[in-house]
Amino acid sequence: MVNGIKSLFSKQSKGVGIELAADRLNIAVLRKQGQGFRLGTYATVPIPEGVFHEGQITDPPAMAEIIQSALAEHKIKVKQVATAVSGGRDTVTRIIPVPAELDDRELREMVLNQEAGLYLPFPREEADVDYQKLGLFIDEDGIEKVQVLLVATRKEVTDSYINTFQQAGLKIDVLEVSSFSLIRTIREQLRQFAPQEAVAIVDIEFESTEISITVDGVPQFSRTVPIGTYQIQSALSRAMNLPPSRNIDLLQGMTIPTADSNRPGGNPGAAAMLRVLGELGDELRRSIDFYLNQGENLEIAQLMLAGPGAAIGQIDEFFTQRLSLPCNLIDPISALSISGEDIPVNLRPGLGVVLGLGLREAW
Repeated sequence: MVNGIKSLFSKQSKGVGIELAADRLNIAVLRKQGQGFRLGTYATVPIPEGVFHEGQITDPPAMAEIIQSALAEHKIKVKQVATAVSGGRDTVTRIIPVPAELDDRELREMVLNQEAGLYLPFPREEADVDYQKLGLFIDEDGIEKVQVLLVATRKEVTDSYINTFQQAGLKIDVLEVSSFSLIRTIREQLRQFAPQEAVAIVDIEFESTEISITVDGVPQFSRTVPIGTYQIQSALSRAMNLPPSRNIDLLQGMTIPTADSNRPGGNPGAAAMLRVLGELGDELRRSIDFYLNQGENLEIAQLMLAGPGAAIGQIDEFFTQRLSLPCNLIDPISALSISGEDIPVNLRPGLGVVLGLGLREAW
């Protein structure tokens, strides 16, 4: 496997962050500027239907050509990249307890060859696995243990990424899970919460929504729901008798009616959006309840919305009312104090992952 899931937490090196999604490819080149960063280059290009589906590259040659063309068009000359796989059925993140007295070699042997197979929904031999040792804790029997963050992805997925980028003339320097990239982008915001306060990060992408519940910036629970901007826009288009489209400009220009505003009434488009968003809200509630049922003294302090779907007008107010939890939009540009770039407001929520990847490769 590449220097990615095997070295998920490796140090930074000079390259470029590239995010692959079902509807678009995002590129970010970050340059160090004093104590902060400057966005040297940002580019986004559409990905045609049939090239990327449900977190997998389904047409590697076509994707490789799109990557090459995008880099050439924006005059980006690099040999290595950081990229990310989407969460879903082919990706697993778990926090597992192991004995604290193990040395590094023993820990590696136990996690990779003994424990990993217990937590995977697919055979261990079909997985690429990495781990990171976290903090010590005392279990209910008074035994000191260490928490380990386990991450695994199907080999066929990681291999497809490696082969695609090789066809594009690039080496993958870092391959990680997309939720980790997003968490890296907003880590300063996450540090504002108390150690016992969990934050639900809701990344509304094209085909699905990834829910990550984190404490101290470490994912405690993750789940992918098959509702994204495509499903919301499809409902909107059908209600308004418009042809189906992969372009979500119409959706991002909509504003969700809230309880304090007029009911959608004769607006079938708004009513259709509310139905799908209501389903997504129900899935969020189920995920939050599942997390809270894992133990005592657990609480969700806030929802943080990211991804292209977070650009829908008043979506934060909708979920605040639906779930009775404070909900804020993530603005990755502001989160990283990046200045000098005129990125449209409607695009900003969707930059969390690619900017997190760019941080791994900052020049």
